[in-house]
Amino acid sequence: MSATYPPSTVDLTPGRPTALTDSGTLVWRGLARWRRDPGPLVASLGFNILIVLIFAYLFGGAMQVPDGGSYREFLMPGMFVMTMVFGISLTTIAVADDLERGVTDRFRSMPVAPFAPLVARAVTDLLFALVTLAVLLGTGLAVGWRAHGGAGAALGAVGLVLLLRFALVWVGIYLGLVTRGQTAVVAVQTLEFPLGFLSNAFVAPSTMPSWLGAVAAWNPLSATVGAARELFGNPGWGGDSWAAQHYPWLAVLWPLVLVGIFLPLSVARYRRLGR
Repeated sequence: MSATYPPSTVDLTPGRPTALTDSGTLVWRGLARWRRDPGPLVASLGFNILIVLIFAYLFGGAMQVPDGGSYREFLMPGMFVMTMVFGISLTTIAVADDLERGVTDRFRSMPVAPFAPLVARAVTDLLFALVTLAVLLGTGLAVGWRAHGGAGAALGAVGLVLLLRFALVWVGIYLGLVTRGQTAVVAVQTLEFPLGFLSNAFVAPSTMPSWLGAVAAWNPLSATVGAARELFGNPGWGGDSWAAQHYPWLAVLWPLVLVGIFLPLSVARYRRLGR
């Protein structure tokens, strides 16, 4: 059952002068929802930790790492990115839930800065991703993962992972605005696994059929995983394809392309709500 909040949680009064103020108020609403209904946050964190433990301790012994490196160090950059992918459904569910309960229509009828709810959703979910990533970094350290590239390179890798999540937030927002009902949400959740596993996160694209390996090599997730492994100083698959040789650049370019596509689509869809 969806949680309800007192009117004081969101104080949207006439005369607000800036979109920043309205967006900040709505971000606070999202954070208050975490406090009042922490179940989704706890469940998401628990699921991500469980996946790391399964791969590290159950599948790790059967995996061959290039040059004999540590499988757990190879694993964690892929897991960091996979958790960002799993966040698509969380964003979609949150946006669709607000639509179904009439919350979005209420915001649109109030003196709220245009598109402040969308900006607030993006910021809130990025904060959610930051908490998730911090927990996964701690989990990785606990199972034996280490970053060998220095503090600056490690921060760069974290930045690329969060940049990808920011782009995927807008994918989730758009899907939440255009889908209806639990069937659509389940469909979005089902797509997360093919998107995540059809990458270099767990298997080398060179081991796949040539056409499938090309798709995996050009997967935006592969670019972020490959760049993160390089920056963390962790072992990776490498590869001779143009994409594999330019993963750091693609790890920046792909998220910008996704934002350039799905942010305008989300804004346009939000404008048409109720028409």
